[in-house]
Amino acid sequence: MRKNWLISFLKCLVGIIVLAYVMVRHWEPEGEDGVGLKSALIRANRWEFFAVSAVCLSLCTALTFVRWFWLVRAQDLPFTLRDAFRLGLVGYFFNTLLPGSVGGDLLKAAFLAREQRRRTVAISTILIDRGVGLWGLIALTAAVGGFLRLRGDPSVTEQGDLSRVVQAALTLMALTGALWLFLGILPERRAQRFRQRLLWIPKLGSVLAEFWLAVWLYRKRGHAVLGGLAMSILGHVLTVFAFFFAALSFQARDVPPQMPSLVDHFIIVPAGMAFQGFFPSPGGIGGGEFIFGLLYSRLGVPAPHGIWGSFGYRMNTWLLGFLGYLVYLTMKRDLQRAVARVSGETSMNSTLPEVASNTTQL
Repeated sequence: MRKNWLISFLKCLVGIIVLAYVMVRHWEPEGEDGVGLKSALIRANRWEFFAVSAVCLSLCTALTFVRWFWLVRAQDLPFTLRDAFRLGLVGYFFNTLLPGSVGGDLLKAAFLAREQRRRTVAISTILIDRGVGLWGLIALTAAVGGFLRLRGDPSVTEQGDLSRVVQAALTLMALTGALWLFLGILPERRAQRFRQRLLWIPKLGSVLAEFWLAVWLYRKRGHAVLGGLAMSILGHVLTVFAFFFAALSFQARDVPPQMPSLVDHFIIVPAGMAFQGFFPSPGGIGGGEFIFGLLYSRLGVPAPHGIWGSFGYRMNTWLLGFLGYLVYLTMKRDLQRAVARVSGETSMNSTLPEVASNTTQL
């Protein structure tokens, strides 16, 4: 427990230090652009767009809950849409606002698995949902980036960092597509043999083995994965709109907005969210503000606009997280009993350790 608290403290410390650096570095106006973070606090901004951003984020989050419900039901497990929303909001609260070692995915998996005989399958739905979410993020970046590259758009062709992001997305789509086709012809006995080999990998072996099993199970239900992928891509489109309108809400009302175009955001938002998802702080705080400021500056826009956009988007995630907290209060006892029961019977902590909590919107 002391180790977990120490790790949580260090994660918070990293986030606070990076956020403080970003705020101090860009607080006062400097250079020819004359834009600083302080400017947004003393001018008339476009606050009506903040509400639009909140609506887009709410729709995106609701769609992730529907996607998880869809994937669970694809395995013929008893589950209701109401429980998907309740557990989804609780998981959102834990992953967004709490730095502790009990991630929202663990609670969701424990509650889902407590009454299931097919517990491995139940837990695997969490893993495959994360995988489909990430796949959708890569697919959206590859599709938009590939289109812009073919069109010769300078935001991709003349920006080395964004060009590498698009190239990485295209490569990953090609590799994962080839793997998916390969699974279609792989005999079941070889799939099980490969799973046993994964178990020998130190620390991550059990997680990789369970994820491999989840992929194998869903390979037989291609329609479920395609439906989940479509919902994932639509969800990420809503995420782009949510960030775009959050950034727009901090723009001065009496002058034209200084922002990358909406199309540009379809490249920088997935890239920024991916970086934030793996940044070692609660909710990726600090890391998100740093990367979006950097990405905006790469496109010739003052970094403070990207930083305020990231922080505005984060404020909306906190509002949704607070709603999740209210739902958690109504389910607290049931969730605690579910975690205690399933963890004690199946060593669930080793099967599904803390998933990167910052990837909530995936």
